[in-house]
Amino acid sequence: MTTPLLPPPVTAAGAVDAALRERGHAVLDAAGLQASLGAAAGALDAWPAYWRRLPPDTHLRDGGRYRQRRHGSFVVAGAAVRAVPHRAHWQPVEYNALHGGIERWFEPLEPALTAEPLWPRLLAMLAARASALRGPQAWFVEAHPFRIDTAGEGGIGRPTPEGAHRDGVDLVAVLLVAREAVKGGETRVFDADGPAGLRFTMSQPWTTLLLDDARVIHETTPIQPID
Repeated sequence: MTTPLLPPPVTAAGAVDAALRERGHAVLDAAGLQASLGAAAGALDAWPAYWRRLPPDTHLRDGGRYRQRRHGSFVVAGAAVRAVPHRAHWQPVEYNALHGGIERWFEPLEPALTAEPLWPRLLAMLAARASALRGPQAWFVEAHPFRIDTAGEGGIGRPTPEGAHRDGVDLVAVLLVAREAVKGGETRVFDADGPAGLRFTMSQPWTTLLLDDARVIHETTPIQPID
């Protein structure tokens, strides 16, 4: 018997900045993301193909083979989005006890993805949310397209192998591209300095979770195949 999924607490597109200030988190559904980008329904339909071509993540210290990943870095100032030279992804051990303290070099983003008309618009929209939260400024943005599967690890995939964590940034954005034939994968968001928290499952494509990283910690539980 399949356990019903807890739906995310969706925030209206125009209320995201207030929700981030008041609660430290907000969730957009697909329609809210499209409205935030000024995009028509179906405008992101070509994007999942990029996720099907991600190369393996070779830096998993738990020995796993369940994650594929690319990485890119940008500077965003207002509507201007500029790619910067490819670089390693690095986190201190205080924020990532499993993978912190090492330079992780991933394959760069596909040029065709960053050439998509909505790619710079997405980064600019997210930078605007960060400016509303921290004050107007230029933002350094790291983009991490990744895919979790259950094929190579005894039927278990780990979206956050480091467990509940913060990322050491100003704003975290998690966009669900697809969810196919798996159970688990429950998102959990907790106050960093208190007992309050919530849990839900992002199941619909383009559901988008925004987090004030200074105020909350987050994790996603492991996934297993339904069959």
